[in-house]
Amino acid sequence: MTSASTAQSASADRTDPEAPPPEAGGGGVPAIVRRRLATVESRLDVNSWIATAVVVTIAAVLRLLGLSSPKGKIFDEIYYARDGYGLIDKGVEWNYKDNGPSYVVHPPLGKWLIGLGEWAFGYQDAETNISVPGHLMTTAPEFGWRIASAVAGILTVLMITRIARRLFRSTTLGCAAGLLLALDGFHLVLSRTALLDIFLPLFILAAFGALVLDRDARRRRWARALDAGLDPTAPGRAGRPAGGWRNWPWWRLLAGVLLGCACAVKWSAIWFVPAFGLLVLLWEVGLRRSVGVRRPWRDALLDELPWLVLAGLLVVGTYLATWSGWLLSDQGYYRLASRYPNVPGLSDTPVIGALTNLFQYHKAAFEFHTGLETAHKYQSWPWQWLLLGRPVAFHWSGDGACGAPTCASEILLLGTPLLWWSFLPALAATLWLGIARRDWRAGAFLVAVAAGLLPWFWYALDGRTMFSFYAAPALPFLVLCVVYVLGAIATPTVPERAAPAGRTGTAPDGTARDGTTPDTGEPAEPKAVVVVAEADAAAAEQLADRRLVGGVIVGAYVLLVALCFAYFYPIFVGNILPYDDWSARMWLDGRWI
Repeated sequence: MTSASTAQSASADRTDPEAPPPEAGGGGVPAIVRRRLATVESRLDVNSWIATAVVVTIAAVLRLLGLSSPKGKIFDEIYYARDGYGLIDKGVEWNYKDNGPSYVVHPPLGKWLIGLGEWAFGYQDAETNISVPGHLMTTAPEFGWRIASAVAGILTVLMITRIARRLFRSTTLGCAAGLLLALDGFHLVLSRTALLDIFLPLFILAAFGALVLDRDARRRRWARALDAGLDPTAPGRAGRPAGGWRNWPWWRLLAGVLLGCACAVKWSAIWFVPAFGLLVLLWEVGLRRSVGVRRPWRDALLDELPWLVLAGLLVVGTYLATWSGWLLSDQGYYRLASRYPNVPGLSDTPVIGALTNLFQYHKAAFEFHTGLETAHKYQSWPWQWLLLGRPVAFHWSGDGACGAPTCASEILLLGTPLLWWSFLPALAATLWLGIARRDWRAGAFLVAVAAGLLPWFWYALDGRTMFSFYAAPALPFLVLCVVYVLGAIATPTVPERAAPAGRTGTAPDGTARDGTTPDTGEPAEPKAVVVVAEADAAAAEQLADRRLVGGVIVGAYVLLVALCFAYFYPIFVGNILPYDDWSARMWLDGRWI
């Protein structure tokens, strides 16, 4: 375990037990303020990138190996693979049977990405007699419409590894987060299927990572200003860091673009916009409170609200840009009022008419979503999702040879059970640790999980049909909660009275732990120094033992998740099994069948 893990409080009022004693820096900045503004080192850590590459390679092999199997379109690939090709071919989703635009109820970006894979590697559809070669190379058509999902899944593993390493300041914990996501069956199945849902965690996690970088950049900006002699208690601009385009919150603006991309995959990403905006505001208020601003709430709102509004405009602008194929052509559904004379509210007025018709299209799609109550065999409720109460079968076949009288081949959208059944305890522990340690990271994870899950509880009250894959946007943050708790187990906090040698604090006799008397700072009597050294040595040994035990527990947990994943792997990728072996994996019997 590296120097600072999740067990160390990120609170502004706590000292990192592994950090050297802080001292006042340039400009006479108090040590406690400097500690509160501390960010992750930006220097290149080659070893951490090598470890990240190993984790990402594991994820890539699992997602790319046998990607073309099973043959044909499975589950909702029958819609999205065709819509993707239509976008690449005509700029809009197209019904090739009727030779007209398709009525679709999801934004186009995810289908554009699927279509990009079909453009690169080829597309075939026997029902519509379409067969086109790839522009890069021609492969099995299934590879073409699934490759974008696989790449999205691999990139998500890469990002969670680096984000977790930055948040926990631990390569070990970062790699644990990446490995847990790589070995999750739910994420694996979505990464190997041409559905939209895998793109949601990609863009949402990327936006979260951008906001973490923005948080660090803003704190470094204030630290530089304080070093230069800024008085944060001064009124107006005199008490704020210098402006200029170099100091703009570029990472925050990038997060707005990424959230726009997420909303352009599925509308359910919209809940992350206010959630992440709230996080930014709370971080900025905490920053100003840490440096001593007299009115942190007022100043944070005055300084940051315009940037949040601009980021919101980027969300909208990015979303509209993904509809460019519809806006710039006249072939899209509802695009021209003249083709839909019985639909009220449409207009062919230049520019304004296109936006008006797009609004009417969205209105119709929204009415579809809110009125979706048709019963489905695999529908489930939000309170079942983390318990794996009703997974979705993407593919089933009883054909093939397996050496037994009866065989079974299934692709089941099922999370790795040991990992998913850890989520609820991890959420409770994260909440408790976050409150006890006033840790901003815990709050960030919980807010993101809430944005991904809680809105569906509201829709469940209306009886809306929904499925377990709606939980996909929350998955990376659930994994981060698990790793947060693992870090607390592996690297316990150090009480001030038992700080290791070289740390600040006082011994029971009042002697400072650095061997000086606290009142004068002069060297203490030799006897006192010996007492302090012995106490520190005992505390360090006790801490090392606790970390060893914690590391064994964490390693055992990750190993058990890996073994659990290996056991269920055949039903994640559709391998042919004897029927009895398949049935043995149906742990919840009828709920999983």
